[in-house]
Amino acid sequence: MPLHVKKGDLVVVTAGNNRGETGEILTVDRKAMRVIVKGVNVRKRNMKPNQQQPKGFVVEKELSIHISNVSPVVDGKPSRVRFVTKPDGSKVRVSARNNSELHVLRRATTSKTKTKS
Repeated sequence: MPLHVKKGDLVVVTAGNNRGETGEILTVDRKAMRVIVKGVNVRKRNMKPNQQQPKGFVVEKELSIHISNVSPVVDGKPSRVRFVTKPDGSKVRVSARNNSELHVLRRATTSKTKTKS
């Protein structure tokens, strides 16, 4: 099943503590239905000491959020997504806000006829 967002999309968070924040999708976990958005849901993690850092250190990293809590940004506003199959056989993601194409999922099929010799 195709997802309404993909890696590299600019999205806005529609629910949760980071509601209203925008960022680019870094990774998509299809199995868990979660995404990591750049600069959103940033948490601090304390790391144990090791030979390079004998006192330990703090790492800030983005944690995942559920895919249903993000929407693609079109003209600065969140938009729903439709999947449209064109007459030439190509399948595209289309914004429901202004019917602009977001991404081509499947290219047009070229019918190659085999000739018998």
